[in-house]
Amino acid sequence: MSLTYGELESITTDYFLSDGRKATDIYFQTSFLLDWLMNKKKGLWKRPNGGYKIRVPLMYDGAEGGFYNRSDALSSDDRENINAAYFTWKHLYGNATIYRTDELQNSGEYAEVELVAQKVEGAQKTATKFLAQNLYNSASDSSVLLTGIGSCCNSSTSTAYGSIATTDITAVDGTQPWVGRQTTTAEALSLPVIRTMRSTAKLYDGPDGKPNVITMPETLYNNVNGILQVQQRFATSDEVRAGFTHLLFEGCLLVADDFAPTGTANAINTQFMGFAIHADGFFVRNNWGDLTVAGGPAGRTMKIFWDGNLIVSNRKAHIQHTNLT
Repeated sequence: MSLTYGELESITTDYFLSDGRKATDIYFQTSFLLDWLMNKKKGLWKRPNGGYKIRVPLMYDGAEGGFYNRSDALSSDDRENINAAYFTWKHLYGNATIYRTDELQNSGEYAEVELVAQKVEGAQKTATKFLAQNLYNSASDSSVLLTGIGSCCNSSTSTAYGSIATTDITAVDGTQPWVGRQTTTAEALSLPVIRTMRSTAKLYDGPDGKPNVITMPETLYNNVNGILQVQQRFATSDEVRAGFTHLLFEGCLLVADDFAPTGTANAINTQFMGFAIHADGFFVRNNWGDLTVAGGPAGRTMKIFWDGNLIVSNRKAHIQHTNLT
């Protein structure tokens, strides 16, 4: 006997509530960056409840000021130093569908409950996979995909990122604060390369001035792990979820990430990168519906939705190195 819609809703609600942390962890257990930025909220974190685009304020230059003598006239001029980046909303879903034939083949209360739980978990894993895969892409603001790390680090001065091109903002000293940093030199990943990446993306001396997380494919990670002397590294960090392969080197987390593009190291300063997720779009689900209503096959369907984007408040605080061996 097929489940009623009331029973479907009850089983689905019970899956999320009774499993508690386990059901939530499915979204974050395969990607370090999703866990770090979205679950632990270590970076920027915004929950806007609407708007045509996601607005991220930027302060890219200092105000008027300086030393003076008692007879000097002091400037009261306002310096244009505040702007905002605008990121497009991106929308993702994971689908769970149960055909009537599946329900008939999984007769009995236990089998039916297990079937629903498996389908919902599959929808969760699908949403997770697409988010993790797209974290590193170089899609444009107008793309349906996430505006990923590749877009942030794109060194093209004419390509807009966050609706701003590099040449759109110039500080008083002539520098361009909205520059994308990317190194394409073909070379072997080494400790000097890692240090150069962090120095290139350094904003200032002191805490939080340099990238604090570098992700890379496991092949590159294993190479770095073999280079480091025991006294140079800490094998674990208490802040990282157990199971993510990582090292702590000179205050920076080096992390193996299966979703990082081949031959790339991605240095991120999490003080200036994170997620904006709609107030009504943080892995929310709709109710189960009848597929036959729209002329589909006999069955019921439910979807999990995510609405947001990866955001950055200081573009030059991050750097991507490609062509690494």
